[in-house]
Amino acid sequence: MSIEIAKPSQILQPYIKQYWCIENVLLNGEHHIQRVIPSGLPELTLYLGNRPKIIGYKNDFEDNFILSGHQKGFYDLQIENKLSVFSIVFQPQGLMVFFRLPLTELYNESIPLKYLNEKLEQEILSKLTNEHSFEKRIQIIESYFIELLKEGYNRFEFARINHAINMIRLSQGKVSIENLASEICLSRKQFERKFSYLIGTTPKKYLRTVRLQLSLYLKSRNENLNITDLAYESGHYDQAHFINEFKIHTGFTPKQYFDSNAAYSDFFE
Repeated sequence: MSIEIAKPSQILQPYIKQYWCIENVLLNGEHHIQRVIPSGLPELTLYLGNRPKIIGYKNDFEDNFILSGHQKGFYDLQIENKLSVFSIVFQPQGLMVFFRLPLTELYNESIPLKYLNEKLEQEILSKLTNEHSFEKRIQIIESYFIELLKEGYNRFEFARINHAINMIRLSQGKVSIENLASEICLSRKQFERKFSYLIGTTPKKYLRTVRLQLSLYLKSRNENLNITDLAYESGHYDQAHFINEFKIHTGFTPKQYFDSNAAYSDFFE
């Protein structure tokens, strides 16, 4: 399996975290199950080979070019034959700049790009599909996103939400909603409404996802961390609270997950 990851150009770094691609071929009759868990990062994904089947609470993808908002739980992808994927991972606040819609509509959804921005889909889909170089695909997508930036966006609102997200990241999710609201001069109710509209989920749900990602990050940095220490260091009340939260988001207890999966945090890496 071939995996490539690249950072965006400097002008797009406030909005896009990274690009990645996978090329993999399975023998006839073979399949692979990939568990997908909440990352705190929305993603625009193009499936160029066989589209994976979804196992779990979500419906199968309706198209090959999919925009996924913030997820509330886990699901599995069943991969067969040839897998070829090119994906754009946005910063938590990145979608609000490129898509003019209440991002709550994307919560826990994976929606074909053509339903959200048909012009963008028509302009770039064939170019991305016909190009086989990872670097060239990045150039194609960046040229369009830079053009979208020129159309303008609410820089004041972006700066406020960006500041809140930075506080969440720097505190590793260990910050109160009241403090976040106060920091950007909003009441708690105003902040919750603004955050949900521009990020796509509530602050409370988002902080839960960040704490999950923190536990993965801490474990990746120190594989000898026991469950009790991991629970407290990732901001949970106690071990029981941590195990319950972890299982809600991943479908496994921490022990089950780490026994069969490498610890890795999309959010903090």
